[in-house]
Amino acid sequence: MNQAHRHAGVLLHPTSLPGKGGCGSFGQAAHDWLDLLGRHRIGVWQLLPLAPPDGTGSPYSSPSGSALNPWLLDGERLRQEGFLEPHDLEALPGAAMAAGPMDLSVVAARSTALGEALALRWGAQPAEQQRAFARWRRSQRRWLPDHALFMVIRRLQGGQPWWQWPAPLAQRQRRALARVATERADWLLQEQLLQWQLQRQWQQLRRQASQAGVQLLGDLPFYVAHDSADVWAHRSLFSLRSDGSLTAQSGVPPDYFSATGQLWGTPVYRWPRHLLSGFSWWLARLQRQFELFDQLRLDHFRALESFWSVPGDALTAENGSWRWFPGWPLLALLWLRRGRHLPLIAEDLGVITPAVEALRDGFGLPGMKILQFAFDGDSTNPYLPANIRGRRWVVYTGTHDNATSVGWWQSLGDDARQRLAEAVGAPITAPAWQLLELALASPADLAVVPLQDLLELDDRARFNTPGTSSGNWTWRLQQPVASLDGALQGYGAMAASYGRAASAGELN
Repeated sequence: MNQAHRHAGVLLHPTSLPGKGGCGSFGQAAHDWLDLLGRHRIGVWQLLPLAPPDGTGSPYSSPSGSALNPWLLDGERLRQEGFLEPHDLEALPGAAMAAGPMDLSVVAARSTALGEALALRWGAQPAEQQRAFARWRRSQRRWLPDHALFMVIRRLQGGQPWWQWPAPLAQRQRRALARVATERADWLLQEQLLQWQLQRQWQQLRRQASQAGVQLLGDLPFYVAHDSADVWAHRSLFSLRSDGSLTAQSGVPPDYFSATGQLWGTPVYRWPRHLLSGFSWWLARLQRQFELFDQLRLDHFRALESFWSVPGDALTAENGSWRWFPGWPLLALLWLRRGRHLPLIAEDLGVITPAVEALRDGFGLPGMKILQFAFDGDSTNPYLPANIRGRRWVVYTGTHDNATSVGWWQSLGDDARQRLAEAVGAPITAPAWQLLELALASPADLAVVPLQDLLELDDRARFNTPGTSSGNWTWRLQQPVASLDGALQGYGAMAASYGRAASAGELN
């Protein structure tokens, strides 16, 4: 954040925007959303990862760490620009769906059909567009060929994970890959066109955000999915056996919340290989994200200092061990490459050691505070507003992993409710907005609120419940973006009263 100003932001993933097709997109609703943020001088739009999601809809376990989610491609803009015909849109799965939560099967089928329609009409596109596409493909050589080929083979193999593919494909034998590329050149074109169009639409939003004085804050998981193009194409960098199975996997140790810890099932990094390569894979991965966002929240930041490594065949996270990760040299290289400035936010929630704090503070990175964690009766609780010291923080009412603030309030006992009222200094009549006011009043450089809290929605609007595998990531706004004007106007005015107001160009 620009240290001369304090800011306010909203957390909203684009899939939650309204519109046709059963899923929010990079289309008109996203542009209207940015217009509202800029009009009311709300300087930050925080998003979740824009990567393709897994089968449960989670963007934190993606088949690609560099691709964009094809569910987000807006068909109407493609029609307006001449890439599709009106009846192409009418024939798409879910074409008439404009409301209700996402249906994951429908939106997945829709993105496949969009790719097919784009490829079908590609030969008739003007030469200027053909050249632009060719230039873009060359500029994305680091990740695009592997991603497109991975998705094509996955489709051919009925969605099976890559280590269950025929050995020549799983082991990336050149002749086998060349055969697929030749025989399924049409599918490769579909995947590449989808990514190009997604990039074009996202860059249109980036330009609008810059003009409106709104920063785009992205989110990057620390680990990448086992079943991903990244792991398939760079096996030596990850904890794998020759058959693709895991020698070690990620997680967190047993704690107050789980007697057996959390097992995430993603491979851990073979950090000596990364160190010897000068972290080339990591730096390229981060550079791709900085092409998309102004700032980046690094999820599970503590693993940059040390990570919990569990045997690959373990069924719980109990029998793991802490392993050192060379976060200092990685961040130092990135710091030098970025002109001695790191546009990163450290997700430092949970039990954080002095070594992790030293890594965060050594590079001047903001940490996170979640106000829903604050009112347990412990006067030393680091999330209590009174205990937040200094400006280098991002304070949230809650995140995508929390209950909505109304849902949280409804679950509180009388003692916790009383403690919140004492912190606010008034009876609690609007818990979401009163918790938000505590965030705005804090010394933190940035205060962020999920849109659900601005709208005072209960847990029926909750986005994700950690530890569950169904019913997540599908919430969508059930009203036009224009109807949010009053809530955002009130938020902007409240933020301004606490010295948090952005104007065009102020955040860059």
